[in-house]
Amino acid sequence: MTTENNSTYRIAVYPGSFDPVTMGHMDIITRASKQFDLLIVAVLNNLSKNPLFTVEERKDLLREATRHLPNVEIDSFRDLLANYVRQRNAQVIVRGIRTVTDFEYELQLASTNHKLNPDAETIFMMTHPKYSFLSSSLVKEIAHFNGDTTDLVSPEVDAALRRKFNAAREQ
Repeated sequence: MTTENNSTYRIAVYPGSFDPVTMGHMDIITRASKQFDLLIVAVLNNLSKNPLFTVEERKDLLREATRHLPNVEIDSFRDLLANYVRQRNAQVIVRGIRTVTDFEYELQLASTNHKLNPDAETIFMMTHPKYSFLSSSLVKEIAHFNGDTTDLVSPEVDAALRRKFNAAREQ
């Protein structure tokens, strides 16, 4: 895709469950948004998972968390990532890496996506070391037991977690 002045318009997709979006995700989103003209943060609607937040809730939380980043768009998809990237005319898939274990898994995904869509490249971004331990699953477990998640997620996500788990406790 090109802009009016014929320079290349770089579109990247950062896919994930984002259930919920963590400060580790936000670190990658913020840094990736500086590298591309448009960063599409795409919430995966994975039917095999049992998420805490609906796709719409996750998209709303991401919109709120990224409202200060003008070139970030929030979307969702149900298809293969390679197909979604092609459909959005993106050239790059952004993936965050926390550990060596992440790399092995992500390399497998990147190779598969490249086979399915050779026009899209995958780039890996190392999460800031202060977030290398952080996962959405860990955040949910801490929040479930009424632990402090204020340094792990944005204030909006922290409030949403409290609402979800308080409502569950009241049932």
